[in-house]
Amino acid sequence: MSQFHGRLMIDLLGTDISAEEHRLLRDPQVGGVILFARNIIDRQQICDLVAQIRQIAPQLLLAVDQEGGRVQRFTHGFTRLPPMQMLGDAVVKDAMQGLALCHETGWLMASEVLSCGLDISFAPVLDVDRELSSIIGNRSFSDSPDIVVAAAQAFIGGMREAGMAATGKHYPGHGGVVADSHLQAPVDQRSMAVLVERDLVPFSRLSEQLGGVMPAHMTFAEIDPHSVGFSRFWLRDILRDKLGFKGVIFSDDLSMKGADIAGSYRDKASLALDAGCDMILVCNSRSGALEVLDYMHSEGLAGSEKIASMMARQAPHAEVPCWAELTASPRWLAIVERLSRLLGG
Repeated sequence: MSQFHGRLMIDLLGTDISAEEHRLLRDPQVGGVILFARNIIDRQQICDLVAQIRQIAPQLLLAVDQEGGRVQRFTHGFTRLPPMQMLGDAVVKDAMQGLALCHETGWLMASEVLSCGLDISFAPVLDVDRELSSIIGNRSFSDSPDIVVAAAQAFIGGMREAGMAATGKHYPGHGGVVADSHLQAPVDQRSMAVLVERDLVPFSRLSEQLGGVMPAHMTFAEIDPHSVGFSRFWLRDILRDKLGFKGVIFSDDLSMKGADIAGSYRDKASLALDAGCDMILVCNSRSGALEVLDYMHSEGLAGSEKIASMMARQAPHAEVPCWAELTASPRWLAIVERLSRLLGG
């Protein structure tokens, strides 16, 4: 039987669920929750918080940004993950060993997140960059599209083995501009021909292996006047029709400055959904989330069937081991030791 999910993903203010948040989690237009560092004390508290959320609304998609490097929300009690650039460099140094490292790191990251009861980490980053972008940099596997594809494919394979769907970001590529879309609205002047040969390569070649895609809050002025996350051209014509992507399109956080060019939160939500986003994220602005909810209710927006495909317990895989079983396994111990050596620990 098909399950329809609300199309708004929200955040929580602290380490406990407030009375207001209890009501929000039950709102039929809310389909997911993303956790941040402010929601976390330690691993056991994360498990308890997730269990509380599941008790209130078991259908919600629960997410975190657990990329590795400087974007790792779960730290205390979890394996320290390297920035993806270190994995890409390992592939360049020794393809066989490097790809095995990518696979095992993807498996470990996903296994640790899943063991706490969440569904997904918004990973991996598929941007092609090394040091140009102020917000991407070493979050990218490489400034070579081929290395990004190879490393990400192995990483995704590890995630999928653990039972987690992968989300590629930030489509069609944030690695060509210095500006940070959290702080401003980047404009990339490059042509489609350049993007096809570089930034779009990972999304094109990995589209069938991705469960989700997250577009960038940026404008490619020579190609389309609209910011990617609000553009039917980018989301429908290119991502869906040309690249053949069939999974879930998540907006990036609509509270980011890069999204403000679209207007109010109501305007941003309307444009993102009309452009083709299946689920929109409104984080770090409770008033913005409430404004979007008012809009969604006033429009009577229907839920999405696609979102169920991202939920871990919907996936056809072996049961996720409990934390004690995971951390006692020879495989987990081996990859933790290898990552520790890689990071100089």
